[in-house]
Amino acid sequence: MSEVVLITGTSSGFGKATAERLSRAGMRVFGTTRRAIVDPDAGRSAQTAFESVVMDVTDDASVSAGVAAVVERAGRIDVLVNNAGISLVGSVEDTSIDEVKAQLDTNFFGTVRLIQNVLPHMRAAGEGRIINVSSIGGLISLPFQSFYCASKYAVEALTDALRHEVRPYGIKVCCIEPGDFRTSMTANRLYARDARSPAYARRMQSVVDRYAADEVAGADPELFAALVERLIADPDPAARHPVGLFGQRAGAKLRHWIGDRMFERLFAKSYGL
Repeated sequence: MSEVVLITGTSSGFGKATAERLSRAGMRVFGTTRRAIVDPDAGRSAQTAFESVVMDVTDDASVSAGVAAVVERAGRIDVLVNNAGISLVGSVEDTSIDEVKAQLDTNFFGTVRLIQNVLPHMRAAGEGRIINVSSIGGLISLPFQSFYCASKYAVEALTDALRHEVRPYGIKVCCIEPGDFRTSMTANRLYARDARSPAYARRMQSVVDRYAADEVAGADPELFAALVERLIADPDPAARHPVGLFGQRAGAKLRHWIGDRMFERLFAKSYGL
Protein backbone atom coordinates (compact mmCIF):
# COMPACT_ATOMS: atom_id res chain seq x y z
CA MET A 1 0.00 0.00 0.00
CA SER A 2 1.52 3.32 -1.08
CA GLU A 3 1.92 6.17 1.38
CA VAL A 4 -0.51 9.08 1.55
CA VAL A 5 1.57 12.26 1.77
CA LEU A 6 0.44 15.79 2.60
CA ILE A 7 2.90 18.56 1.63
CA THR A 8 2.32 22.24 2.32
CA GLY A 9 3.46 24.97 -0.05
CA THR A 10 3.55 23.13 -3.38
CA SER A 11 3.04 25.97 -5.86
CA SER A 12 6.80 26.09 -6.55
CA GLY A 13 10.27 25.30 -5.19
CA PHE A 14 10.84 22.53 -2.66
CA GLY A 15 7.17 21.71 -2.31
CA LYS A 16 6.43 21.30 -6.00
CA ALA A 17 9.62 19.34 -6.69
CA THR A 18 8.93 17.01 -3.77
CA ALA A 19 5.25 16.48 -4.62
CA GLU A 20 6.12 15.62 -8.20
CA ARG A 21 8.95 13.26 -7.23
CA LEU A 22 6.89 11.37 -4.66
CA SER A 23 4.00 11.10 -7.12
CA ARG A 24 6.34 9.56 -9.69
CA ALA A 25 7.46 7.11 -6.99
CA GLY A 26 3.87 5.86 -6.69
CA MET A 27 2.80 7.69 -3.55
CA ARG A 28 -0.56 9.44 -3.30
CA VAL A 29 0.41 13.06 -2.78
CA PHE A 30 -1.74 16.00 -1.69
CA GLY A 31 -0.12 19.41 -2.13
CA THR A 32 -1.42 22.61 -0.59
CA THR A 33 -1.55 26.08 -2.11
CA ARG A 34 -3.19 29.23 -0.78
CA ARG A 35 -5.20 29.54 -3.99
CA ALA A 36 -6.33 27.02 -6.57
CA ILE A 37 -3.66 26.44 -9.22
CA VAL A 38 -5.04 27.78 -12.49
CA ASP A 39 -3.77 27.19 -16.01
CA PRO A 40 -3.72 30.75 -17.45
CA ASP A 41 -4.04 29.50 -21.05
CA ALA A 42 -6.99 27.23 -20.42
CA GLY A 43 -8.59 29.45 -17.77
CA ARG A 44 -9.24 26.47 -15.50
CA SER A 45 -7.57 24.48 -12.75
CA ALA A 46 -4.17 23.26 -13.88
CA GLN A 47 -3.41 19.56 -14.02
CA THR A 48 -0.61 18.48 -11.70
CA ALA A 49 1.05 15.17 -10.92
CA PHE A 50 -0.43 15.38 -7.43
CA GLU A 51 -3.80 16.22 -5.89
CA SER A 52 -4.22 19.88 -4.99
CA VAL A 53 -5.69 21.15 -1.71
CA VAL A 54 -6.44 24.82 -1.12
CA MET A 55 -5.13 25.73 2.32
CA ASP A 56 -3.87 28.85 4.07
CA VAL A 57 -1.52 27.64 6.82
CA THR A 58 -2.08 30.89 8.76
CA ASP A 59 -5.82 30.21 9.09
CA ASP A 60 -7.08 27.70 11.68
CA ALA A 61 -10.31 26.90 9.82
CA SER A 62 -8.54 26.52 6.47
CA VAL A 63 -6.01 24.06 7.93
CA SER A 64 -8.70 22.02 9.67
CA ALA A 65 -10.83 21.88 6.50
CA GLY A 66 -7.84 20.98 4.32
CA VAL A 67 -6.68 18.12 6.54
CA ALA A 68 -10.26 16.83 6.83
CA ALA A 69 -10.59 16.89 3.04
CA VAL A 70 -7.44 14.80 2.60
CA VAL A 71 -8.57 12.24 5.18
CA GLU A 72 -12.00 12.06 3.53
CA ARG A 73 -10.49 11.49 0.09
CA ALA A 74 -7.66 9.13 1.06
CA GLY A 75 -8.77 7.67 4.39
CA ARG A 76 -5.54 8.55 6.19
CA ILE A 77 -2.36 10.65 6.19
CA ASP A 78 0.88 8.69 6.49
CA VAL A 79 3.37 11.51 5.98
CA LEU A 80 3.19 15.25 6.64
CA VAL A 81 5.84 17.52 5.11
CA ASN A 82 5.67 21.02 6.64
CA ASN A 83 7.25 23.04 3.85
CA ALA A 84 5.21 26.25 3.46
CA GLY A 85 7.22 29.33 4.36
CA ILE A 86 8.03 32.96 3.66
CA SER A 87 11.21 35.00 4.10
CA LEU A 88 11.15 38.52 5.57
CA VAL A 89 14.02 41.01 5.20
CA GLY A 90 14.68 43.96 7.49
CA SER A 91 16.67 45.01 10.51
CA VAL A 92 15.35 44.12 13.94
CA GLU A 93 14.82 47.80 14.67
CA ASP A 94 12.89 48.54 11.48
CA THR A 95 10.55 45.53 11.43
CA SER A 96 7.12 46.08 12.97
CA ILE A 97 5.62 43.65 15.46
CA ASP A 98 2.82 42.91 13.00
CA GLU A 99 5.39 41.91 10.38
CA VAL A 100 7.22 39.74 12.90
CA LYS A 101 3.95 38.02 13.76
CA ALA A 102 3.19 37.39 10.09
CA GLN A 103 6.61 35.80 9.59
CA LEU A 104 6.17 33.44 12.53
CA ASP A 105 2.51 32.79 11.73
CA THR A 106 3.47 31.15 8.44
CA ASN A 107 6.76 29.46 9.23
CA PHE A 108 6.20 28.38 12.83
CA PHE A 109 2.52 28.54 13.77
CA GLY A 110 1.58 27.19 10.34
CA THR A 111 3.73 24.16 11.11
CA VAL A 112 2.07 23.81 14.53
CA ARG A 113 -1.43 24.02 13.02
CA LEU A 114 -0.73 21.21 10.57
CA ILE A 115 0.84 19.00 13.23
CA GLN A 116 -2.06 19.48 15.64
CA ASN A 117 -4.62 18.60 12.97
CA VAL A 118 -2.75 15.60 11.57
CA LEU A 119 -1.59 13.97 14.83
CA PRO A 120 -4.99 12.59 15.93
CA HIS A 121 -5.21 10.61 12.67
CA MET A 122 -1.64 9.32 12.97
CA ARG A 123 -2.12 8.33 16.61
CA ALA A 124 -5.28 6.45 15.73
CA ALA A 125 -3.38 4.61 13.02
CA GLY A 126 -0.46 3.85 15.34
CA GLU A 127 2.08 5.19 12.86
CA GLY A 128 3.05 8.22 10.83
CA ARG A 129 5.88 10.51 9.82
CA ILE A 130 6.28 14.26 10.19
CA ILE A 131 9.04 16.07 8.31
CA ASN A 132 9.49 19.73 9.25
CA VAL A 133 11.42 22.05 6.96
CA SER A 134 13.89 24.16 8.92
CA SER A 135 16.89 25.90 7.31
CA ILE A 136 20.58 26.55 7.69
CA GLY A 137 19.10 29.76 9.12
CA GLY A 138 17.76 27.64 11.96
CA LEU A 139 21.38 26.98 12.93
CA ILE A 140 23.12 30.25 12.00
CA SER A 141 21.30 33.56 12.40
CA LEU A 142 21.55 35.71 9.30
CA PRO A 143 21.65 39.51 9.67
CA PHE A 144 18.61 41.30 8.25
CA GLN A 145 16.73 37.99 8.21
CA SER A 146 16.56 37.69 11.99
CA PHE A 147 12.86 36.84 12.22
CA TYR A 148 13.02 34.28 9.43
CA CYS A 149 15.85 32.65 11.35
CA ALA A 150 13.91 32.91 14.62
CA SER A 151 11.02 31.03 13.00
CA LYS A 152 13.36 28.26 11.88
CA TYR A 153 15.12 28.03 15.27
CA ALA A 154 11.61 27.55 16.69
CA VAL A 155 10.93 24.72 14.23
CA GLU A 156 14.13 23.02 15.41
CA ALA A 157 13.02 23.18 19.06
CA LEU A 158 9.51 22.01 18.19
CA THR A 159 10.92 19.03 16.30
CA ASP A 160 13.11 17.94 19.21
CA ALA A 161 10.26 18.03 21.74
CA LEU A 162 7.71 16.43 19.42
CA ARG A 163 9.99 13.46 18.70
CA HIS A 164 9.77 12.48 22.39
CA GLU A 165 6.05 13.13 22.72
CA VAL A 166 4.85 10.99 19.82
CA ARG A 167 7.42 8.19 19.73
CA PRO A 168 5.16 5.88 21.83
CA TYR A 169 2.52 6.15 19.10
CA GLY A 170 4.78 4.95 16.32
CA ILE A 171 5.19 8.42 14.83
CA LYS A 172 8.63 9.50 13.55
CA VAL A 173 9.58 13.19 13.47
CA CYS A 174 12.57 14.91 11.92
CA CYS A 175 13.57 18.16 10.23
CA ILE A 176 15.46 19.11 7.10
CA GLU A 177 17.96 22.00 7.11
CA PRO A 178 18.42 23.30 3.55
CA GLY A 179 21.22 25.64 2.61
CA ASP A 180 20.99 27.82 -0.51
CA PHE A 181 18.83 26.41 -3.30
CA ARG A 182 17.54 27.73 -6.61
CA THR A 183 13.92 28.36 -5.70
CA SER A 184 11.34 31.12 -6.01
CA MET A 185 12.10 32.12 -2.39
CA THR A 186 14.73 34.49 -3.80
CA ALA A 187 12.25 36.40 -5.98
CA ASN A 188 9.48 36.21 -3.38
CA ARG A 189 11.54 37.52 -0.45
CA LEU A 190 9.51 40.13 1.45
CA TYR A 191 10.86 43.45 2.74
CA ALA A 192 9.61 45.04 5.93
CA ARG A 193 7.81 48.33 5.24
CA ASP A 194 10.60 50.37 6.85
CA ALA A 195 13.44 48.08 5.81
CA ARG A 196 15.19 50.74 3.75
CA SER A 197 15.67 53.24 6.55
CA PRO A 198 18.89 55.30 6.23
CA ALA A 199 20.43 53.67 9.30
CA TYR A 200 20.58 50.20 7.74
CA ALA A 201 19.60 50.34 4.06
CA ARG A 202 23.05 50.22 2.43
CA ARG A 203 24.44 47.40 4.55
CA MET A 204 21.19 45.49 4.42
CA GLN A 205 20.92 45.56 0.63
CA SER A 206 24.55 44.56 0.22
CA VAL A 207 24.05 41.53 2.45
CA VAL A 208 20.72 40.54 0.90
CA ASP A 209 22.23 40.79 -2.60
CA ARG A 210 24.89 38.33 -1.45
CA TYR A 211 22.17 35.99 -0.14
CA ALA A 212 20.40 36.17 -3.49
CA ALA A 213 23.59 35.47 -5.45
CA ASP A 214 24.32 32.43 -3.30
CA GLU A 215 20.78 31.15 -3.81
CA VAL A 216 20.91 31.57 -7.59
CA ALA A 217 24.14 29.54 -7.55
CA GLY A 218 22.68 27.06 -5.07
CA ALA A 219 21.60 23.45 -5.33
CA ASP A 220 18.76 22.01 -7.41
CA PRO A 221 15.49 21.46 -5.45
CA GLU A 222 15.55 17.86 -6.70
CA LEU A 223 18.29 17.23 -4.12
CA PHE A 224 15.85 18.26 -1.41
CA ALA A 225 13.06 16.14 -2.91
CA ALA A 226 15.32 13.09 -3.04
CA LEU A 227 16.12 13.52 0.65
CA VAL A 228 12.42 13.61 1.55
CA GLU A 229 11.90 10.38 -0.36
CA ARG A 230 14.75 8.73 1.56
CA LEU A 231 13.42 9.96 4.90
CA ILE A 232 10.01 8.48 4.18
CA ALA A 233 11.69 5.10 3.63
CA ASP A 234 14.03 5.39 6.64
CA PRO A 235 12.70 3.27 9.51
CA ASP A 236 14.33 5.48 12.16
CA PRO A 237 15.39 8.89 10.83
CA ALA A 238 17.74 11.07 12.85
CA ALA A 239 16.43 14.38 14.14
CA ARG A 240 18.28 16.65 11.69
CA HIS A 241 19.19 16.37 8.02
CA PRO A 242 21.25 19.19 6.44
CA VAL A 243 21.02 19.33 2.65
CA GLY A 244 22.66 21.49 0.01
CA LEU A 245 26.15 22.37 -1.17
CA PHE A 246 28.94 20.75 0.84
CA GLY A 247 30.58 24.04 1.85
CA GLN A 248 27.38 25.32 3.45
CA ARG A 249 26.69 22.07 5.27
CA ALA A 250 30.23 22.13 6.65
CA GLY A 251 29.99 25.83 7.47
CA ALA A 252 26.95 25.25 9.66
CA LYS A 253 29.07 23.00 11.87
CA LEU A 254 32.09 25.29 11.86
CA ARG A 255 30.90 27.50 14.71
CA HIS A 256 30.88 24.53 17.08
CA TRP A 257 34.45 23.67 16.11
CA ILE A 258 35.99 27.15 16.33
CA GLY A 259 33.74 28.93 18.84
CA ASP A 260 31.37 31.88 18.54
CA ARG A 261 33.92 34.70 18.48
CA MET A 262 36.00 33.32 15.65
CA PHE A 263 32.91 32.29 13.73
CA GLU A 264 31.47 35.81 14.01
CA ARG A 265 34.70 37.32 12.67
CA LEU A 266 34.74 34.97 9.68
CA PHE A 267 31.04 35.50 9.01
CA ALA A 268 31.34 39.31 9.17
CA LYS A 269 34.33 39.29 6.84
CA SER A 270 32.57 37.00 4.37
CA TYR A 271 29.50 39.26 4.15
CA GLY A 272 31.29 42.59 4.42
CA LEU A 273 29.69 43.48 7.74
